[in-house]
Amino acid sequence: MTLTAPAIILDRPQLAQNIGAVARAMANFGLSDLRLVAPRDGWPQERAWAAASGAEWPLNAARVYETVAEAIADLALVQATTARPRELQLPVLTPREAVEQAHAEAGQGLRTGLLFGAERAGLETADIALCQAVVTLPVDPRFRSLNLAQAVIILAYEWRMRLDAGAPASFRPGPEPADAASLMGLYGHLEDELEAAGFFHPPEKKPSMVQNLRSALGRARFSEQEVRTFRGVITALSRGRGRVLEKIARQKAEAGRNAT
Repeated sequence: MTLTAPAIILDRPQLAQNIGAVARAMANFGLSDLRLVAPRDGWPQERAWAAASGAEWPLNAARVYETVAEAIADLALVQATTARPRELQLPVLTPREAVEQAHAEAGQGLRTGLLFGAERAGLETADIALCQAVVTLPVDPRFRSLNLAQAVIILAYEWRMRLDAGAPASFRPGPEPADAASLMGLYGHLEDELEAAGFFHPPEKKPSMVQNLRSALGRARFSEQEVRTFRGVITALSRGRGRVLEKIARQKAEAGRNAT
């Protein structure tokens, strides 16, 4: 069964840019039913489309109403978003709880909506009285004001999580991890060079040191290319060590000749 996402109802929205930002937030998370109640500057407004940054379908299908009562007439469940306590005896829900309730209602084939107030003053008590629950966000009490689109996107995100809580697939497939034979070759190469450099000291600690090295490298899940690159690094370092030893030998020989 395809669930109908909640309608987003904006009561007396003031700025076209905020309406466009709301449409963008809706589009991000798969909501498209945008309802505007008495927008201050009328409708449509060109700046809304500019602020939507290409998320035009909620704006193109937006419906305009004179009152909240008209905007919610076909909805079985309407939840009002507000940060201010009211005298109304309505359930007070977090965004997650509100979306769980809306999801359950949608699962029964019912239409739901989320009501948001005007930017400056929020929702009127009379309009909240038309709703079945209050949604409030756990914001810091020192600053409860939240941008309109921010409030919408939090609820839209929670709805999307109810539909698909999994992480998105990788942006592009990565290379297959190297097989055990390649890794063993890498381990042996590294350990031989570390042995030649005198790294395993004292000798009795070598087994545990080797074990720790292999465990750390194994967690990296190298690809075949990365194994080859790492072995190239080891080879370059070992050759550099050889040149240093040769230089030291020449310096000693020269010092011996000078002493005689």
